[in-house]
Order: sequence, then structure tokens, then C-alpha cells
Amino acid sequence: MKLGARVFKTGVAIVLALFIAELLNLSSPVFAGIAAVFAIQPSIYRSYQTIVEQVQANIIGASIAVLFGLLFGHHVVAIGIAVIITIGLMLKFKLEKSLSLALVSVVAIMEFQGDDFLTFGLLRFLTILVGVLAAFIVNLVFLPPKYEVKLFRKIYILQDDIIRWTRLAVRQASEHTSTKGALSKFKSRMLRVDALYELYKEERNYFKNKTYVKARKLVVYRQMILTSKRSLELLQRLHKHENELAQLPTQFHLMIQERLDSLLTYHEQLLLKYTGKLKPEHSEWNKSIDYVQRNELMEIFIKQINFAREEGDTEFSSYHLLYILSRILDYEENLEHLDTLIVSYQNYHGHEINVEFEEEFI
Repeated sequence: MKLGARVFKTGVAIVLALFIAELLNLSSPVFAGIAAVFAIQPSIYRSYQTIVEQVQANIIGASIAVLFGLLFGHHVVAIGIAVIITIGLMLKFKLEKSLSLALVSVVAIMEFQGDDFLTFGLLRFLTILVGVLAAFIVNLVFLPPKYEVKLFRKIYILQDDIIRWTRLAVRQASEHTSTKGALSKFKSRMLRVDALYELYKEERNYFKNKTYVKARKLVVYRQMILTSKRSLELLQRLHKHENELAQLPTQFHLMIQERLDSLLTYHEQLLLKYTGKLKPEHSEWNKSIDYVQRNELMEIFIKQINFAREEGDTEFSSYHLLYILSRILDYEENLEHLDTLIVSYQNYHGHEINVEFEEEFI
């Protein structure tokens, strides 16, 4: 069982909501706790958006509940009609995310059977509002999220796994079913990386100098994610065309293997370079004398096709090999662009590297 910061924040928000409701002698403080559950959010910015929407939802729900309670009483049919109208209004005003809270307000107010209905409705409205405000306070001051560290950690670990599987795939050393299972997990993990990037992107800075740093970081992280996606696409191609890869001439196969090893090492170095843990002599991609350039690679590929045709080699699949080569070249171009962005960022904000990277990746 894994307990994250949001789990603890939810518990603290409920306790705070119940405490404030009891302190103010509000009836049924449990509704404050329920409202706090709906209002808790993973980031401060989303919390601000949510509190605005949920206050509106509470007003809409309470208003409809009081109106229907006064006009039609507290019959279950009247409650059902009030719920339907509330849903319609919430959808019209595009407040779907706070629909649950509005419905809680309707039911919580219309279940009253005694006199002084207006006072009861106002107290229930305030009770639910207390829960929303308690959740906002907890989001604001308790365990503020550190999405940059989480995002880099996810990218770093995911890319490390992709690199290991790619090295196995190009050497034909991995089982087909094992690689297929790993690819499925990588896709799910990539979606979680995208979600973390959106959360990090939503975080707001209150100082002008930090805004420029954040803008450059967003560009770097976006390219990091894109490059990881290109490496994952390359692994998918190696897996899909493993039979065609096995049929390649040994020399050509070794050339592709060496090129990929170089690119994967380059990718590992770039991630370390961003954290400032790479030695100066390794801060640039050192191409050996024997390294094959892109145009030379394509020339060798064309010569190999012509040779296969002359020899009548029907097993040589130039079509599928072209897919693999295109993914390799695309991956290489994205790596070079990522390198350029990291160098640019460090030239302007090298001192801004998150100190917590030292704790996470030491």
C-alpha cells in the first residue's frame, strides 16, 4: 500500500473541516468533511480553480434546493426534479467537475422536514462552504507538491528502462513476449509522465525572474518527453521487425547496433548533463573517427539494397528496415535538439538547477 501526499492532505482537510464546523456549532459537520473530499486537488493552481467552481456549485445547488423546498416541499419527487434541474444548470455553465458537490448541497438541504427551512438551508450552505475552504487551505500550505522533481524522476527511470530493453532488442537477446509486456507498461508510464508535465506546467510562479526560468524549463522537459517517446517508438519498431532485423547481413546489423549503442549512451549523458553531474569532457557528444554520419548510413543502406537485388536475396526486407532507420534518425535528431536546449538553459540559468536533484540522483 502506497500513501502519497494527496492521501495525507485529504485526511488533514477532513479533520480541519470537521474541526471548524464543530467550532462554529454548525449542524451536521459531516457535510463539511464530504465537501473537503471533493475539493482536495493535486496542485495549488487546480485548487484555486476548484474553489471558484465549487463555491458557484454550492450556490447553485443551495439556491435550487431552497426554491424547490419552499415551493414544493420535501417530497422525494421534488428532490429528484431539483437534482435534474441542478445537473442541467451545471452542464450549461460548464461546471461538470463540481457537479457532485452541487448535488450534495441539494440533497443535504432538501432532506430537512421541520420549520425555519431558510435558516437550515443557510447553515447547510455554510457547512459545505467550510469544507471547500478547509481543503483549499490544506492545498495551499500543507505538503506543497514538487512536480519538477517527480517529473524528472519519472522521465529518468522510464528512459533508463527503455534504454536497457532497446539494447537487448537490437542484439536479439530479449524474449518476444517479455518485450511485448514491457512495451505495454512503458506506454502506461508515458501517459503518467504526460500527466505530471501538465501538473508542473500549471504551477504558478509569483516572481518575474522565476517565470523566465520556468518557461525555459518547460521547453526542456517537453523535449525530454518527446525524445523519450521517440526512443519508445524505436523500441516498438525493433520489436515489431525483429525477424527482419535478424536476417540482416552481419556487418550491417553490427553497424546499426553500434550506432544505437552510441545514441543510447548519448541519451543517458544528456539526462545527467541536465542535473549538472556530467564531467566537462563528457558534456558534448564525442563522435569517434569511425562513427557513420547520417548521409553515409543512407548510402550504405542503398548499396545494401542494390547488392541484395543483384544476389537475388528475397529475405532482405528493405521496406521494414527503412522503418527502423527512419526511427533511428528521428531519435538522433531529437537527441541533438535536446542537447541544444539543455546547453541554452544552462548558459542562462545553470545556477537554477533544482537542489533536490542532488538528493534524488546523487
